[in-house]
Amino acid sequence: MKRSFFAVALAGMTLVSLPFGAHAQAGKVVDFGVAAGVAIPVSDLGDVSKTGFNVTGILGFHPSMIPLGVRLDVAYSSFDIKDNPQNITGNFHFTSVTGNLVYSIPSTGVSPYLIGGAGLYNAAADLPNVIGGGIKLPLSGFDTFLEARYNQVQVDNGNSLKFIPITFGIMF
Repeated sequence: MKRSFFAVALAGMTLVSLPFGAHAQAGKVVDFGVAAGVAIPVSDLGDVSKTGFNVTGILGFHPSMIPLGVRLDVAYSSFDIKDNPQNITGNFHFTSVTGNLVYSIPSTGVSPYLIGGAGLYNAAADLPNVIGGGIKLPLSGFDTFLEARYNQVQVDNGNSLKFIPITFGIMF
């Protein structure tokens, strides 16, 4: 999985360095998209699971004259259990629905943004903390983005499970 993470990071850096022109999509208020990438377990989750994957469906609302928008994400993240002396196998997985505020940092061409929100992770989880950031890369007719987030899911026993999905996506 370390090679996969390196490949995603390298692809992201390559995309960021490409000379994309600014393609204003004036009047575009609603957009939708998909994203996929690696999910990196950290803290307690990282002790027992391997790097996994994440897929996300996105619905965004972006008023034209202000830098603040709203985004609804539906995501699935999965992590295989690490090799262990008890030979326990299987995986951990999270299905989530999150509501997010997206602040677009004014710029031309590549557009950085901050994203943060809360939501539900599986029926047994409490509200998690979700923060992150990314960059939008405008293309003809659609935008691409590279995004990293920190997810903290509170579980019933008072502990929390943490992971960082790094995704590449397309917005239409």
